[in-house]
Amino acid sequence: MQKKEQLSDLFQAFHLANTPRFGRMLAYWCLGILILLLLAMFLPWTQNIQSKGIVTTFRPEDRPQVVHSTIAGRIEKWYVREGQYVKKGDTLVALSEVKDKYFDPDFLIRIREQINSKENALLSTRKKADALQKQIKVLQEGLLFSLSKAKNKITQTLLKIKTDSADFLASRAEYDIAKIQLERQEVLYKKGLKSLTEYETRRLKFQETSAKLISSENKLYTSKNELLNATIELNSLEAEYLDKIAKAESEFSSTLAYFYNTEGEISKMNNEYANMQIRSSFYSILAPQDGYIVKALRNGIGETIKEGEAITSIMPTQMHLAIELFVKPMDLPLLKINDKVRLQFDGWPALVFSGWPVASVGTFGGVIIAVDNVDTNGKYRVLIVPDSMDSRWPKPLGLGSGAYGWILLKDVPVWYEIWRQLNGFPPDYTTQINQDQSVKGKKNTKVDEN
Repeated sequence: MQKKEQLSDLFQAFHLANTPRFGRMLAYWCLGILILLLLAMFLPWTQNIQSKGIVTTFRPEDRPQVVHSTIAGRIEKWYVREGQYVKKGDTLVALSEVKDKYFDPDFLIRIREQINSKENALLSTRKKADALQKQIKVLQEGLLFSLSKAKNKITQTLLKIKTDSADFLASRAEYDIAKIQLERQEVLYKKGLKSLTEYETRRLKFQETSAKLISSENKLYTSKNELLNATIELNSLEAEYLDKIAKAESEFSSTLAYFYNTEGEISKMNNEYANMQIRSSFYSILAPQDGYIVKALRNGIGETIKEGEAITSIMPTQMHLAIELFVKPMDLPLLKINDKVRLQFDGWPALVFSGWPVASVGTFGGVIIAVDNVDTNGKYRVLIVPDSMDSRWPKPLGLGSGAYGWILLKDVPVWYEIWRQLNGFPPDYTTQINQDQSVKGKKNTKVDEN
């Protein structure tokens, strides 16, 4: 040491060759920064998918809409101006009729009168149908009564034929006996055993018996003719009543057909009446919801418009905002419903640390509620709504303004994220596939066990 100090005293170069103090400090600082960087490599980093989008709404009724005219008409009066606030049900435009069919101011009264007339005709037709139905019932009862009466007459005639037949047989027997007695009396008279008076008496008796036989025979034939007439009358009576019943049923069917036709006409007229009532309510175009009139699409007074033609556009006041972000197809499998998102809006300054969302300033929270399965210009749409657990979105935020979002994924070390970025790998893509395969394997195992 003494020699070294002596040499340093003898030679000035030793003093110039000493390590400067600044160099040692710089080395210490570099070493410390390197250690800090190495330690920072193990800090947690939140993987994210960055994307641009626009402000929209997730409910179709909250988007700007065009108010159309339901019927054709002529503009008679405007009740609003552009930029005016209107409530639901407020009258925007008054229209007048342009179709000659509806020019009559008492058109509804005329239709109502026609309906009343048809209803009265329907009531009369109903009464006529009831009367015909009663007539058919009476004819059917009359047929049964007449048939019963005719059958009773046939039965009586049959009994009379039996009686007349018995009388005829008795008269025949008496005639045969009287004839034999007359022949015997004649023989005895010729022999002189009987007088002429007795012979003539017996002859008179024979004539009476012969007349009685002829009379009984005539009665029998008359009874048979009566039976034939009664049978013919029964058949003709049945045919007559059936003809009357058929005519009454035919008229009843025609009456029912007219009745149902009238009912159909009344229903059609009621439909026309209801349509006209509803049409009359379309002469005033009303605001479908609360909002501001953006632009009048038709101008002036007296201008004619067609059915379904746009009249004006309205911007709703109560809107449920959402953000449309568009992601690449390679990032789509990583997205899930209810994933957290950090958002930055145009016009609101923010200090963003994409890997440390907690340290970001001026950003707002969101949640994924829907992911499209169909691409739009090569990208997939993701719908974001406000996160109820985070701060509210700015009130002046308007539809169509720009937004920038970070869809938050898994927390990984910083060194892993740098390695992933250098190799161009998607965030946790392999891990996601392994998780899906393990879940499917568990499901298949459960199925096999069952």
